[in-house]
Amino acid sequence: MADKSTIARPYAKAAFEVAGAARLGPWSQALTAAAVAVADPRVEALLGNPRILPGQLADLVIDVSGGQLDEDGRNFIRTLAENRRLDCLPEIVALFAQLKAESEGTVDVTVTSAVPLTEAQRGELAAALERRLKRTVQLQCATDPQLIGGAVLRAGDLVIDGSLRARLRRIAYELTA
Repeated sequence: MADKSTIARPYAKAAFEVAGAARLGPWSQALTAAAVAVADPRVEALLGNPRILPGQLADLVIDVSGGQLDEDGRNFIRTLAENRRLDCLPEIVALFAQLKAESEGTVDVTVTSAVPLTEAQRGELAAALERRLKRTVQLQCATDPQLIGGAVLRAGDLVIDGSLRARLRRIAYELTA
């Protein structure tokens, strides 16, 4: 069976193209609302039920996600339901968000450090990342004392592990190899 993100990729690209540059924000909100509706355990139980028709599932998701979906959005949800792909909505939303960020020239970077970063450190880090990635950076900071020192940066597929824990593991590996 194919990975959900593999299945979701063409749907996310199609949604991105239909939304166009002018409607990316509303589509992002609408798809997120639909994904939240699909993730609800009560709705999730209905997705695999063969007695529930695809049209009924689509109507349910459209109703639960509120009036945020325009006609194109409702058609998109109906297409997902007909193809029995409503369970891929969370992955579609994540891929749509990546496409949206690329088109807007932004990137979300998660910084996990051993201790909380000061505002000055955040500013310096954001500036350095903007130079390297050539995009506007939006930092999300978290702490993990198990890193001992340093930080781990994640921006999409790019991971920069500058933690002391990783350095110690590399040294241990080199000593035992």
